[in-house]
Amino acid sequence: MALARRPPQNEQRDSTRINSQIRITPIRVIAADGEQLGIIPTEEALDRARESGLDLVEVAPTERPPVCRIMDYGKYKYDKNKKKNHGGSHNKTKEIRLRPKTGQEDINTRVRQAIKFLKHKDKVQVSVLFRGREMAHIEEGRKVMQSVIETLSEYGKVETTPQQHGRRMICMIAPR
Repeated sequence: MALARRPPQNEQRDSTRINSQIRITPIRVIAADGEQLGIIPTEEALDRARESGLDLVEVAPTERPPVCRIMDYGKYKYDKNKKKNHGGSHNKTKEIRLRPKTGQEDINTRVRQAIKFLKHKDKVQVSVLFRGREMAHIEEGRKVMQSVIETLSEYGKVETTPQQHGRRMICMIAPR
């Protein structure tokens, strides 16, 4: 019977030291409001943290003396995990595809969708696809692309100008 392997403890647990786990003294302390309290003994810093109902958290253990901050550790850990899981940035790339002969109402629908994407802070890639004989009339596709860019200029800025890549014309629009 095979046993399931658990990851080593050090990978599971957060390595941040808090409160009584901080053994080195003295330490540089930063108050909850960001004010520098200076270099003080660890016991005094722990007392100040307890008085304010918060935790003493080691934020820069490699510095000499180590830097500790008086803060709510639960909130700090939550924010740290949130940043790790979401990567901090939200930029995704959405694409709207058009053809040189796409009708004006269909173009308006795609533009409304692109406006939603830009308001949601996503980049929009506008693609005009050419098939068969449409390659002989690239200027029709360029007109469609220009009209879309002009309509979206209020909500975003052109990051890459329209470029021809084989059978497709591509333009990237970033949110303002």
